[in-house]
Amino acid sequence: MADKKATRESYGAALCELGEKYDFLVLDADLAAATKTGMFKKKFPHRFFDCGIAEGNMMSVAAGIAATGKCVFASSFAMFAAGRAFEQVRNSIGYPHLNVKIGATHAGITVGEDGATHQCNEDIALMRTIPGMTVICPADATEAYEAVKAAIEVDGPVYLRFGRYAVPNFNAENPDYKFELGKAVKLKSGKDVTIIATGYMVHLALEAQKMLAEEGIDAGVLNIHTIKPIDKEAVIAAAKESGAIVTAEEHNIIGGLGGAVCEAVCEECPVPVVRVGVEDKFGRSGQVPELLELYGLTAKNICEKAKIAISKKK
Repeated sequence: MADKKATRESYGAALCELGEKYDFLVLDADLAAATKTGMFKKKFPHRFFDCGIAEGNMMSVAAGIAATGKCVFASSFAMFAAGRAFEQVRNSIGYPHLNVKIGATHAGITVGEDGATHQCNEDIALMRTIPGMTVICPADATEAYEAVKAAIEVDGPVYLRFGRYAVPNFNAENPDYKFELGKAVKLKSGKDVTIIATGYMVHLALEAQKMLAEEGIDAGVLNIHTIKPIDKEAVIAAAKESGAIVTAEEHNIIGGLGGAVCEAVCEECPVPVVRVGVEDKFGRSGQVPELLELYGLTAKNICEKAKIAISKKK
């Protein structure tokens, strides 16, 4: 059983470790304890700036610093980084294609008791629409660390999506694991259906694959950590191999991974695509396990949707 760790924890640790090698600055909007950038602040106080509860201003400050040639990480909750500060991200960071990395934590339903106002299920959709923006949603702590490193090496804006809730660090058990920006990770081949997942839902996709195997269904699993640019080659290959796809994401089914996968397959290899995610609803306050069950973000629901996708095959 893999150890559990929240990806936001790995984000903070990665900033501290990579700060020894790379020359970047970190900004936060009065949430350093929650986003875990406080770890960087303690180690590199002269390279950390708290911009207060003014996320739009923080993004403008990040843009100004990046315009001088520096690499900057700007962090807040996903709801504020992608939602409240969208105009500044679009016009001040995206339009001039500046080297700002947005570390967005507390994304999705697993924020739990904070409720709908803080459970951002629209951020991937928002960030995908900004030209030149790279969007990364790591599946576990190991992948989160590698994502931060990859983001530093990208010339341009990057949106990094991290979670509050602990998730199994399953990639740590794979000695051959390799993170490549824009390249999907094939976790299992399958001839009946392929489960394409991102972020928190990847470990549930692996659970669903085992459950389906017990019923004699051969399901493949594809981990999409880079949602933009999405690995079209891997997605189309999965469509051709299995003839049916289920997408799984802790995000609205509109505009997120499901949309990106549909865009990829409909052009070259149309197959049934059934989406698992938040079905165009706002979140609710509650315990995380209960919320996951309520919104269908479970291995059981992935299995049910996989059977539906298979039934739609020609």
